[in-house]
Amino acid sequence: MQIQGETSVNKLIVLFVFDKMESALSERTLVEMCTTSNSWLNYMDCMELIPRLIEDGFICQSNFTEEEPLYTITSDGRESLNNFYINIPKSTREEISAFVKKNSSKLRTRQQCKADYFRNKDGTYTVFLKILAPMQPMLELKFVLPDKKTAQNIYKSWESKASELYSAIYETLVD
Repeated sequence: MQIQGETSVNKLIVLFVFDKMESALSERTLVEMCTTSNSWLNYMDCMELIPRLIEDGFICQSNFTEEEPLYTITSDGRESLNNFYINIPKSTREEISAFVKKNSSKLRTRQQCKADYFRNKDGTYTVFLKILAPMQPMLELKFVLPDKKTAQNIYKSWESKASELYSAIYETLVD
């Protein structure tokens, strides 16, 4: 990667985020981290960088399920980052490192725990809950519920309770 101008520095910022997170990221999580939660990049630049980094061979899709694609840094991406990371302003590197240290666990959990709900023809609600692993879902649950309020409560609490529920189900069934 030749370092010239803002675009190359922005690419390095994205690679640095992947490197610090040490896990695959969805486009949604990456964009949120770089634009909404922080001001490392603007939204449009970030959205343009992802396909460019894939094309350059610096990131690649790491899961091939029907779920939201996850991306990871490649060895070429790491090598490029190692050669040019000094071009990322030190303050930005420090900010990214601090943010990742504080939020990586929460961000990983949010990517792995998916929930959705919808109204059925008979007036009941169906809630779908999933815990995703890199290659395939670890757990999928489907509930049919009598009302919207219950469906919303389960939907909202899934992320924070998924790990605990998975452990309980696993222990109960494997016992």
